[in-house]
Amino acid sequence: MTEERITERVDPAGNIIERTVERSDSVMVTAPAASSGGGMSVIVLFIVLLAVAAGGYFLFANQGVSKKDAAITNAAENVGNAAKKIGDSAERAIEKVAPK
Repeated sequence: MTEERITERVDPAGNIIERTVERSDSVMVTAPAASSGGGMSVIVLFIVLLAVAAGGYFLFANQGVSKKDAAITNAAENVGNAAKKIGDSAERAIEKVAPK
């Protein structure tokens, strides 16, 4: 029967950084312990999602301002056209009352 002895090295935080398996048939297997990403990918993903959300907000907020500006410009043009028509009508009325 093969005997097996397992030795583990740990870092100061208590995490296993290396595991060594020694067998009586003189085969030694050393493998680094599996490590995690430390959660950095979650933080990066959160930052990217936040940036996309902010970009979308400003994109749609600016479209609303552009529509408002276009509506105000259109209304001002309509008022200007109406004022011109009133002025032309006033001139025609004056010409009818007091022809030159």
